Amino acid sequence: MRPMFETENPGAAPHIWQVGALCRAVADTLAARFNPVGVRGEITGFSRAASGHCYFTLKDAGGQIRCAMFRRAAGALNFAPRDGELVEVSGRLGVYEARGDLQLIVEDMRRAGQGALFEEFLRLKARLEAEGLFDAARKRELPLMPRAIGIVTSPGAAALHDVVTALRRRVPHIPVVLVPALVQGVQAPPSLCEALSKMYRLTEAGRGLAGNSALEDAPPVDVILLVRGGGSIEDLWAFNDERVARMVVQSPVPLISGVGHETDFTIADFCADLRAPTPTAAAELVAQPREVWLGALDLLARRLADGVQRQIDNRLQRLDMAAQRLGRPSGLAARQQLQLARLAQRMRHGALLKLQRLTHEGQRLEASLPEKLSQSLARRRESLERLSLRLELLNPQLVLQRGYAVLTDASGRAVTDPAQVRPGDALLATLAHGQVDVTVDQRRLL
Repeated sequence: MRPMFETENPGAAPHIWQVGALCRAVADTLAARFNPVGVRGEITGFSRAASGHCYFTLKDAGGQIRCAMFRRAAGALNFAPRDGELVEVSGRLGVYEARGDLQLIVEDMRRAGQGALFEEFLRLKARLEAEGLFDAARKRELPLMPRAIGIVTSPGAAALHDVVTALRRRVPHIPVVLVPALVQGVQAPPSLCEALSKMYRLTEAGRGLAGNSALEDAPPVDVILLVRGGGSIEDLWAFNDERVARMVVQSPVPLISGVGHETDFTIADFCADLRAPTPTAAAELVAQPREVWLGALDLLARRLADGVQRQIDNRLQRLDMAAQRLGRPSGLAARQQLQLARLAQRMRHGALLKLQRLTHEGQRLEASLPEKLSQSLARRRESLERLSLRLELLNPQLVLQRGYAVLTDASGRAVTDPAQVRPGDALLATLAHGQVDVTVDQRRLL
């Protein structure tokens, strides 16, 4: 079998290509030989351009390849790709002719796992969270006006320039203390821990442990910024170190983590009192612009001046009133006399009205008296007639006129029961028009 790359004529001179034509020929060969192609690897260096296109690198232990994912394909993703994620992509292998780079045009992407570093990140995050290092209860409020601001970062980092620029613009009057540290590489975690330990000794709680008399005149650090610029998950891995995380939670003052870009998250972010999306944002969180405080002072000064002036005006007005009362007592007497005259006039007017009402009421009663007397006599006469009728109905003579008789014994006692008499007793029967002597022959009891 002839080797794949054996030339047709070994002794012939090589064909002279134009660079662009050679790139296109290589791209055509790759397309014919491999496309469509599927690749499995870990994302690193992921970025999204303003156009919506995405650029990143897929890597594994054996190599890496540049990838581009255009806006149409990127818009169809159902997740946000992140550095460290293990994915499976499909697309077309080609050559980017402008640079002569081999690249994979990704048309589809799906998760294939989290990637080794990301899986380690999740394991450490879960363990520290279970220990309570991320508890919101231990997070502290930032000081409104720190006496000094501490920064832990690399002296040559762009993040330091961004932070110092923001602080110089907003709060040039607040001292800034830098403790340098490595922010990338194998030696970065111990370097960060050592720098944080030094910074803690510059706080008010650690001044006694500093052992440096030169610090006694410097204001203590009231807030600490732990910052670094953006990068891949490997670049930021020092801030996912457990030693750094435990050192962060030991801070005696509020600590802000401003590591990477807005989409980057590290273990230090969760341990800090506050996470800032960028180093510049971290600086702005502790640096209220001087103009804001000056404006507030001006407002307070105006309010104080207005309040003092109002108090002075009130006191002067009370003084004027007191002077008027003391300086012209005749005026006070005149006002009192006028008040008395008004009260006397009201009293006379009230008495006259009362007298008029009483007179009118007497006249009305006098006019209605005969009629009321006549009505009262008629009512009394009618009542008397009713009582006379009722009395007449009670007259025993009327009962006797209906044939009844009243029996009395010899002593004049009324006999109402046969048991009161015996045969032979003499009784007196009183009738309507006279009396009859009767003798008891027989009695019958009911």
